[in-house]
Amino acid sequence: MNFYNRDFLKILDFSEDELRYMLAIAKKFKQIKKEGRNHKYFPNKNIVIVFEKTSTRTRCSFEVAGYDLGMGVTYLDPSGSQMGHKESIADTAKVLSRLYDGIEYRGFDQKIVETLAENSDVPVWNGLTNECHPTQALGDFMTIEEHFGRLDGLTLAFVGDTRNNVANSLMAMSAKMGVNFIACGPNHLRPDEEVIKKCQEVAARNNCTITITDDLNVLNGNADVIYTDVWLSMGEEKEKWGERIELLRPYQVNKEMMNRAKPDAIFLHCLPSFHDLNTTVGQDIHEKFGLSEMEVTDEVFESEQSLVFEQAENRMHTIKTVMFLTLYNKEEK
Repeated sequence: MNFYNRDFLKILDFSEDELRYMLAIAKKFKQIKKEGRNHKYFPNKNIVIVFEKTSTRTRCSFEVAGYDLGMGVTYLDPSGSQMGHKESIADTAKVLSRLYDGIEYRGFDQKIVETLAENSDVPVWNGLTNECHPTQALGDFMTIEEHFGRLDGLTLAFVGDTRNNVANSLMAMSAKMGVNFIACGPNHLRPDEEVIKKCQEVAARNNCTITITDDLNVLNGNADVIYTDVWLSMGEEKEKWGERIELLRPYQVNKEMMNRAKPDAIFLHCLPSFHDLNTTVGQDIHEKFGLSEMEVTDEVFESEQSLVFEQAENRMHTIKTVMFLTLYNKEEK
């Protein structure tokens, strides 16, 4: 398969075989890392990672992956670039692609990362947009496959705000990998209908289903994976917190919900998580609304069913895979 110089913008851009190949390569990179073997394949390459939205896992995953591959890495935070302010996105892409061998973008509208890709001569990687989070989904499915030893026929249930970027990418990845996908949350927080339609078409081809519902009974004895995300996304207006909390409170992942799923079900979360009061935001929520836990209880988060930290690690291995495959030119070797 030839991934050279391709962009990584959303899951639906790649075939089932290509995604499975990525997961296979990521497992090899994980083994190489664990064994401490040198894999600095690109000592003469440099990449830039542009973050209009801050992050811990995404930034660290791209930086460590880049360094492991032998590359120089430049980090641009919201104050470190004129993109979209004094310089257009298209012009920024043309400049950066003359200086760097790859460009990562984490920020807002999907159109921004697509504009970067359209005007860049080097691969552009989506580290998160409002609509998609493809590197997260890739790392998540690596975690699921590692645990169960397979993907086909499993059922992944995303509970809570099912319209968000993580849910969109998980739905697409499920459809591609033959995994039944359940989006369970309030009806007016459901995924975009166009996204649902595209994923259902892919799912039909791969003998799996896409279910969108507000009824938690759909989880009963069905879910192999329970997945959730924060109720309050980055930039959410504080005035809406109370309304959002009341709306999503029935979808908190707790022991009762995990008991609805299959006995060997696992819990996943893309992080950060408000499962205790050890954050300033958690303390703020507690003072205003009396909650000590939000989208997931501490009991579930710290349980043996929780694989959230394996997820966090696998982000780096899958991101390394995406960079390696899109930068590796067989004709140059």
